[in-house]
Amino acid sequence: MTDHLLVEERDGVAVLTMNRPDRLNALSGEMLEALVENCQRLSMDRSIGCVVITGAGRGFCAGGDVKSMAEGREFADNTLEAKVLKLRGGMEVSRLLHEMAKPTIAMVRGPVAGAGMSIALSCDMRVASDTLKFTTAFANVGYSGDFGGSYFLTHLVGTAKARELYYTADKLNAAEAHALGIVNRVVADADLEAETMALAQKIANGPKIALSYMKRNMNAAMTEPLARCFDMEAMHHTRSGETEDHKEAAKAFVEKRTPTFRGL
Repeated sequence: MTDHLLVEERDGVAVLTMNRPDRLNALSGEMLEALVENCQRLSMDRSIGCVVITGAGRGFCAGGDVKSMAEGREFADNTLEAKVLKLRGGMEVSRLLHEMAKPTIAMVRGPVAGAGMSIALSCDMRVASDTLKFTTAFANVGYSGDFGGSYFLTHLVGTAKARELYYTADKLNAAEAHALGIVNRVVADADLEAETMALAQKIANGPKIALSYMKRNMNAAMTEPLARCFDMEAMHHTRSGETEDHKEAAKAFVEKRTPTFRGL
């Protein structure tokens, strides 16, 4: 157990809060281990319909702990191979948020930088406070980038803009990030939690099986050829049509009422 990550589950929504506000939630080994462990667990929890990740205090996540970098304490291991394995293990949090068969939302405010940016981009959606300060940041500390940011940002904004943002480490405010499609919504900071949780709750109350297949379709659309996407859509659509949730939704439509989904 670690207090570097807070976990709360309410009404089908799981909230993961990175909890090092004095360091702008810079990633620690304990935090990453807890993030990976909880993402693995939540991906298998049928009672959870949406996962939200956020940061405590005034920022989402500043990425790696630069103070530890300066002091030479970023890696406990000495060999290159051990360092690579340790980093790759922590990076699983981005893969899990991106691939788990349920929607994920990053609730972001203040600084969102480096690996913190990558983690936010790995989610399906991002709801941002108007205090957002977004930057790749890697060039500022002589790093090339990790946690999948180059992959996710390229798919969001295109290769030319992604390269510019990586090479320059320029900062974007909330309006600029929204205009580029990096964040889905921008709200007043005071409303960030309420707006994000309302969105998460709406998704969590939806048809879980159909939403899981929607996510698979969307992820496939990023890399697979058209014919493969068509094949997957046909299979997933037909499978969704066999669920109790689909039958309930069709019946509710005819009866002019709101459907009650049970994830079956």
